[in-house]
Amino acid sequence: MARKQKEIKRTTSGITAEITNQAITDTIRTNFMPYAMYVIRDRAIPEIDGFKPSHRKLLYTMYKMGLLTGGRTKSANVVGQTMKLNPHGDAAIYETMVRLTRGHEALLHPFVDSKGSFGKQYSRDMAYAASRYTEVKLDSFCSELFRGIDKDAVDMVDNYDATMKEPVLLPTTFPNVLVTPNLGIAVGMTSNICSFNLGEICDGAIQLLRRPDTPVEKMLDIIKAPDFPGGAYIIYDRDKMRDIMQTGRGGVTLRSRYNYEKKDNCIDITQIPYSTSIELIMNRITDLVKEGKLKEIVDFRDEIDLSGFKLTLDLRRGVDPDKLMTKLFKMTSLEDNFNCNFNVLIDGTPRQMGVIEILNEWIRFRMGCVRRELSYELKKKKDKLHLLMGLGKILLDIDKAIKIVRETELEADVVPNLMTGFGIDEIQAEYIAEIKLRYLNREYIINRIKEIETLQKEIAELEAKIGDDIKVREHIANELREIKKKYGKPRLTQLIYPDDIEVYEPESEVENYNVRVYLTRDGYFKKITPQSLRGSDVQQLKDGDVIVHEQDAENIAEVIFFSDKAQCYKAKIDDFDNVKASQLGDYIPAKLGFDEGEHVAAMAVLTEYRDDAYMLFVFENGKGVRVPISAYQTKTNRRKLTAAYSDSSPLAGAMYLTAPCEVMLVNNANRAISLKSELIPEKTTRSSVGVQVMQMKRGQKVTSLMRDFEGHIANASKYHKIKIPAASVLLEEYDIDKIQIKFTDEEM
Repeated sequence: MARKQKEIKRTTSGITAEITNQAITDTIRTNFMPYAMYVIRDRAIPEIDGFKPSHRKLLYTMYKMGLLTGGRTKSANVVGQTMKLNPHGDAAIYETMVRLTRGHEALLHPFVDSKGSFGKQYSRDMAYAASRYTEVKLDSFCSELFRGIDKDAVDMVDNYDATMKEPVLLPTTFPNVLVTPNLGIAVGMTSNICSFNLGEICDGAIQLLRRPDTPVEKMLDIIKAPDFPGGAYIIYDRDKMRDIMQTGRGGVTLRSRYNYEKKDNCIDITQIPYSTSIELIMNRITDLVKEGKLKEIVDFRDEIDLSGFKLTLDLRRGVDPDKLMTKLFKMTSLEDNFNCNFNVLIDGTPRQMGVIEILNEWIRFRMGCVRRELSYELKKKKDKLHLLMGLGKILLDIDKAIKIVRETELEADVVPNLMTGFGIDEIQAEYIAEIKLRYLNREYIINRIKEIETLQKEIAELEAKIGDDIKVREHIANELREIKKKYGKPRLTQLIYPDDIEVYEPESEVENYNVRVYLTRDGYFKKITPQSLRGSDVQQLKDGDVIVHEQDAENIAEVIFFSDKAQCYKAKIDDFDNVKASQLGDYIPAKLGFDEGEHVAAMAVLTEYRDDAYMLFVFENGKGVRVPISAYQTKTNRRKLTAAYSDSSPLAGAMYLTAPCEVMLVNNANRAISLKSELIPEKTTRSSVGVQVMQMKRGQKVTSLMRDFEGHIANASKYHKIKIPAASVLLEEYDIDKIQIKFTDEEM
């Protein structure tokens, strides 16, 4: 043990000073630890009622000022009155009030009904007005904080100068600790509690009141996720929520909400994560624009007004808004994490607890409050019963009571004489002596005595309720049901799932240039530049292979390959190397990882998912369907889609159409029909089986689907149909009678 050593030194001024040499551990223990404990217990960490002392003192002051039912008063008046309980300065008290107001928008259920400018939670620079300009009162929701406080529901202690009393905790009738967000930085520990939906928390507490051993998976179905005042989205991860439910530690990922205004070519961001501010977002976007990493944005501005939050981004022409937002989510705090750390004071001791444990502790706390409140009512009723029992004895002889009072010479002897005359105690005698003369009639006394039976019944019920945990729990559950019905709101923060969102993947700048693409029947794909085609346009193919699709495209375009197994595979044209006409090109099944035995059936090249474009599918059974190309658009960068079209019948042909055109169907009996493509119905479901287009006999099946056939089919107009299903017409080159007539004409 290091010992204290004293040393006497004389200063330059001649004053003698005593210097004590002390171990640093002793210094910390005697000087620092009391301060640390004060900060933890009396300032930074909330208690089971969901409040820090500063919140509790302010709200209780407003309650005692009659602001729960009265009109608003100047904020400066409230701040001044609160200083009787809170020794800190007026600025700190007013800042506390600001966060609790409706105007600040920091809470799902504000405690203070405000008038005036109180700034905004989502803005760092939007200042609140001075307290002399704003007005406040308690919101009606606060009635649930103070219910029973005047019935000894909680302990009351002296304020800092022992001139008045204040509550140790507020007897909240709902688990406010999980409904009101709270951040506290103490010494050596922090607390960061997010808000949950009031209705879900009430349901969760009711479930634990009924079944304290409810498994965590059941609780996850009831309390789905945090709910923040700013709305936005939560990217839901059940494993992370399970950790928060069990341990109180973990994080949730919040993502902003936005709308794309096509007319103005701008994005309106309407909700942002609770953990960020508009200034942080705008500063980051400014930096990215200056660094040349965000060329898609022309301008951006803060458009917050009375209707609420709005951050507007003006886009360059041709920019994909969803793709841009995916990039911004990755590079700015438009997507941000809220890290949970549920430290709560329980009986003066900080404890880190999960949602379930906090709810169980609140239930224990609330059961104590309810029992104290019921005990207070029980005592009142017992006291009243005691007085009425004494009054009942007077009924036996009212004249005797009057005679005793009249014949007593000294006022001080009235009560003792009544006690002696009727065998009652001092409290009963004092009550009888205070009865007005007008009430000393038999009717009044009989009516009062009738209350005895009712009181005895109520006392018995209260005693049974106080002594029965099940009844106390049911009492609390009924309160929670009423609160949910009266104050419950739909979730502001909606849930989205990782599979439904697109993840930003940084892309290298893709050079854009014109190319010509080819697809062969056997599944070979070529990308050839115009310069290369000028040198040689003779296409090298495998023996027996033919080109089935060719078109001009851009290098940045997307290409979708449909297989004969009702699947489709996506790729970028840039994914393929430029080749020469003398090369075979890439074998698509190998390049894109087709399943064994799967072959390419059709190809679509597109630069955008147009609303008026679609895939036309015709099946061997003569049915056909149009599917919007947008049905193949995905938010995530998925390369393979199953159930790309119906597999109820083998595919006879498919083509990508951006405008109506004439198409021809040919079957294995050499019969054909042609029709406008828009006659075939459009279905939004990819797996739709379609409708009958060509009528066929047994054993017949469609073998091909064509367009641009006019120059290749004789008398093409004769096959044209104006409604479906349509009967097929035999192709002329297979019509023996036509061939014979033609041959005879030529001989003549």
